[in-house]
Amino acid sequence: MDQSTYSTCFAPVLALDDTLKRQMASLYLGSYEASSEALFLDDLSRKDEVLLLQAEAELVGFTTVRVFEREWHGRRIRVVYSGDTIVERAHWGQQALAFAWIARMGALKQEHPQVPLYWLLLVKGHRTFRYLPVFGKSFHPHWSAECGDLKPLADALALDLFPHDYNPATGVVEFGRSRGHLKAHLAQPTPAELEREGVRFFLERNPGFLRGHELVCLCEVEEHNMKPLTLRLFRKGADAC
Repeated sequence: MDQSTYSTCFAPVLALDDTLKRQMASLYLGSYEASSEALFLDDLSRKDEVLLLQAEAELVGFTTVRVFEREWHGRRIRVVYSGDTIVERAHWGQQALAFAWIARMGALKQEHPQVPLYWLLLVKGHRTFRYLPVFGKSFHPHWSAECGDLKPLADALALDLFPHDYNPATGVVEFGRSRGHLKAHLAQPTPAELEREGVRFFLERNPGFLRGHELVCLCEVEEHNMKPLTLRLFRKGADAC
């Protein structure tokens, strides 16, 4: 499908009507197991906003976002926490969702330009993990260079959010019972995908991904850490404020 077919918009969670929430839940449950509409809606209620992806006015994907502040080493920081993300398989090739998300990061940074901003991403599947090297030059965890300054913050944030399930030794939220994981035919990498270093690294670091385990990832959302395309979209979002 042509990229011009897609449209995106951000909306506060509190502004979503019940019909749209059920559509989101149905879309999510079409690709995930070990979850339910009730679990999905409970998680959604804990987020601030959603980015909706439509193709010809039909909902085909979304991601959820929560933004919060913490004190870290005596300094205030802001964290963008990515929640549930899903795109229908027929629309995996689109770029509109990622482009809109990056522009939104630029707008959030512009709200408080002097406050360090971080992206916290809990990853259940290798395709989501591949967003990190597209977005940033440096992130945690990385297959070639460990960013020591990011791991302690990632540990602190994950322990705060999941005190009973996060394992700092592995960097993985290891739920005793899955709260939702991709269906096997969607989760398993293809032979071609296994040729990617980042995919192999994800599988090594999160061997329990098929059981709903989530790899905790952290990336600094600052211009010096961005790839050229990301930087252009980020600045576009900041300029729009």
